[in-house]
Amino acid sequence: ENQATIMQATPATWRLLLAAGWKGNQQLKALCGGEALDIKIVEELLELSKEVWNLYGPTEATIWSSVTACRDVKFNVSQNFNTTVPIGKAINNTQFYVLNDDLQPVPIGVPGELYIGGAGLAKGYLNKPELTAEKFIHNPFSSYTPSSPSKIYKTGDLVKYLPDGNLEYLGRIDYQVKLRGFRIELGEIESVLSQHPLVKQAVVTLYQNNNNNNDDEKLIAYVVPSSDVSQA
Repeated sequence: ENQATIMQATPATWRLLLAAGWKGNQQLKALCGGEALDIKIVEELLELSKEVWNLYGPTEATIWSSVTACRDVKFNVSQNFNTTVPIGKAINNTQFYVLNDDLQPVPIGVPGELYIGGAGLAKGYLNKPELTAEKFIHNPFSSYTPSSPSKIYKTGDLVKYLPDGNLEYLGRIDYQVKLRGFRIELGEIESVLSQHPLVKQAVVTLYQNNNNNNDDEKLIAYVVPSSDVSQA
């Protein structure tokens, strides 16, 4: 009604607005953040607004740490091999590090945990020194580059570098489980399941029998079908 020119919302909120029959605003810059951004939402928003941006960042790094202009992203699912928009590259005065368990950088295309440093980084958690020490760690690369931050934040987010330098969000590192001796990232399985055109959302869990018998352990996937699936 007021013809706003900038609006920020989660993808879930944008989805509700689109489902309610919103007619759009060609002067609107639509900002999306807070969760993985589905390509289908972007395609609809691009038809109804001036610009669409995907934002990523935790509260510990002053909310937004990276940004992607969605018009610069190829939305061909068969080319991207996923159905979500990359989280982009670090904004000015912010540094990203994608590291393995030994705090070593991983190659392009290899999943790793995202660490964030820079001017926007918080000092820590109020009155929680142990949690602060666990999450805000010494930057192992600060001695090599004078401009590198002395502290970096351990996000717990699993990401990987795409060939163009953008980061793809894969899920939470906390979802790593071990099944019959294999370390498995549940977020990676969820990401692959979400590539199917008939799957809207997917969640994978490790099922364990109450008798603690490892032979009874199994992975179970729960999916929410897309609206294209027949009611039958």
